[in-house]
Amino acid sequence: MGERLLGLAAIVLAIAIAGLALFWKPEMPERPIPRAPLVAGGNFTLQSVAGPVSLSDYKGKLVLLYFGYTYCPDVCPTSLAATAEGLKQLTPEEQARVAMIFISVDPKRDTPARLKEYAEFFHPSIVGVTGNAEVVAEVAKRYGVFYAEQKVDTAGGGYVVDHSSDTFIVGPGGAVVGKIAHATPPDQVVVAVRKYLNQP
Repeated sequence: MGERLLGLAAIVLAIAIAGLALFWKPEMPERPIPRAPLVAGGNFTLQSVAGPVSLSDYKGKLVLLYFGYTYCPDVCPTSLAATAEGLKQLTPEEQARVAMIFISVDPKRDTPARLKEYAEFFHPSIVGVTGNAEVVAEVAKRYGVFYAEQKVDTAGGGYVVDHSSDTFIVGPGGAVVGKIAHATPPDQVVVAVRKYLNQP
């Protein structure tokens, strides 16, 4: 008798659960998915081998900004090579509307002359710039870029610089409109550049 009652109770419970699943549809409050805020960015003036370079010099163009350093063992060469290859796949008309600035976060070792040689190795239109430590830190902070020296005995100068590795896309009006992640393949770099290049 007890087993029959337990079996009956189990059946009733199963029916109740099925009914709830079918007919009970609670109102869930709509919760917007949070979006990561775009960085403040903004104009800056840093030094190239040819003299001062400001972001505002490129108003009207799409500008790619990359923060790194010439002694970087792997991350910078990978990013710059992929981005440069993507730039080469643009049409001449598109290339004329795009610029790229390589900002060194290692001003102690990266002279403007060294930056010019390094940047142009990847693409002739990449401009290498830097400044004193305080100015570079202020620009990096506005763009949400992290970097820090790490002591490594085998590295040139005894240290490497850990750093963020996204490439920032700055629209023709000077505002940051997007990012290209590290190790994005060249064909996807082209897609990202064209997306923002063709926006009104």
